[in-house]
Amino acid sequence: MLFTRSRLALACTLASSLILAACSNGNNEDKKPNTLTATAPATGEASNLSERKTQQRLIQTLQQHFKTANLNAKVLGVKPTEVPNLYWVNLEGMSAVYATSDGKYIIQGDVIRLGDKQLHNVSENLQASENKKLLAALKTEDLLVYPAKGQTKHVLYVFTDISCPYCQKLHSHMAEINAAGIEVRYIAWPRGEQLFPAMESVWCSADRHAAFEQAIHGAQLPPAQCKNPVKDQYQLGQKMGVNGTPAIYNSEGEYLGGYLAPEELIKRLAN
Repeated sequence: MLFTRSRLALACTLASSLILAACSNGNNEDKKPNTLTATAPATGEASNLSERKTQQRLIQTLQQHFKTANLNAKVLGVKPTEVPNLYWVNLEGMSAVYATSDGKYIIQGDVIRLGDKQLHNVSENLQASENKKLLAALKTEDLLVYPAKGQTKHVLYVFTDISCPYCQKLHSHMAEINAAGIEVRYIAWPRGEQLFPAMESVWCSADRHAAFEQAIHGAQLPPAQCKNPVKDQYQLGQKMGVNGTPAIYNSEGEYLGGYLAPEELIKRLAN
């Protein structure tokens, strides 16, 4: 994956002293139910009610701390992680962060569980569930879609930038990827302000596919102005933790990685 600058989205929105971390992934989301049900046993209801009160207090505490520090941040929800007294915090328009249960500390970045053969990001499933909702809300007409050949076995969402060498490398394998039954849906994610006009030119073109092919091979497209989703898609990437391109997600919202060779991509999807 090619990086061009550190994630500054949260810093710009919250305060210049905060630096936003890279992709936040997830944890076993449903191990601790967050809602009460009429059929739950009394002990379960009490446990759920206690947890809901804890979460509500945490939200209120965080909002008060943000207000005191003149930070413009809104908490959409919190969820417990597998780490004792550590919560995953979903923020409006920003990447998620962690918070201690007393609301005194915020952690930006990944929390990794050790002990297994593979490292495990404890927020992976929590972040993926939010990503899934965000990706499902996208309109296909706002994307650049390369359909699968024959039966569609998988759908991928890829944040891309025409100036990124690894995006260009991934795109060179598009025919092979599509032939494997994989549909690719490109999301615009220019890696710098100076690259927005070029991506907008692609998305404003009458033939978006032809324009993208030209641009990703180095052609300079004429400036174009139209109502386009490039800025919204860039902000979506920021919320999901994108900090470089390509950034590949499956339809379940799981982050698969940056550039992947077709055989590695197919292998990960199969797993």
